[in-house]
Amino acid sequence: MSTFKTLKRKAYKANLQIDEMGLVKFTFGNVSAADRDRGVFAIKPSGVPYEELNPNEMVVVDFEGNIIEGSLRPSSDTKTHAVLYKYWPNIGGVAHTHSTYATAWAQTLCDIPILGTTHADHLTVDIPCAPPMSDDMIQGDYEYQTGFQILTLFKQRQLSYEKVEMVLVGNHAPFTWGKSADKAVYNSAVLEELAHMAFISFQINPEVSRMKQTLINKHYDRKHGKDASYGQKRDINR
Repeated sequence: MSTFKTLKRKAYKANLQIDEMGLVKFTFGNVSAADRDRGVFAIKPSGVPYEELNPNEMVVVDFEGNIIEGSLRPSSDTKTHAVLYKYWPNIGGVAHTHSTYATAWAQTLCDIPILGTTHADHLTVDIPCAPPMSDDMIQGDYEYQTGFQILTLFKQRQLSYEKVEMVLVGNHAPFTWGKSADKAVYNSAVLEELAHMAFISFQINPEVSRMKQTLINKHYDRKHGKDASYGQKRDINR
């Protein structure tokens, strides 16, 4: 009897979500869900089609990438997830897709510029694109180094992983994360929509300008500032 039943089901449901949302084709993607207290995460098994997934087949791995429970090989991106969990203590879920528009931006090695209020509702900066890693890194432990490729970008640009929950890996595809697997999936859907909108905007006007900072701040603060006005206040005692 598995002691990780709840964790496996969280990972299973999150993986089904990225398929249902059209963020993946075939087996091009994966989501993991972490249990911080136990120092492990559950992730999709490698190469298994989404329609054939079973909650019991989710693979449980520690933050060093060692298999703790599971008879199948975990996703080929498992070591990347492990690095992010190990070095970013406040995330509980990671998602990786090859969604069309976000991946296209990653292939151009371009950040996705902040052009409108939909983008500013979620973050105040361009969506960053990490440059390709060095040949030595590529020829070494590639998936492990991909995690450090992301960490290095955030350190160099002085970005907070808690405020910027998405990244493009150059020539590869997007990764997103959040406090839960569900939030990581949400961020993947948002990223794909922002990538699509930016692409269309540049088709309409190749000289489109980045949104001005006052409007960026206004929209971000409406949702995330100390006096946020978006949504409803709930009385937790009711």
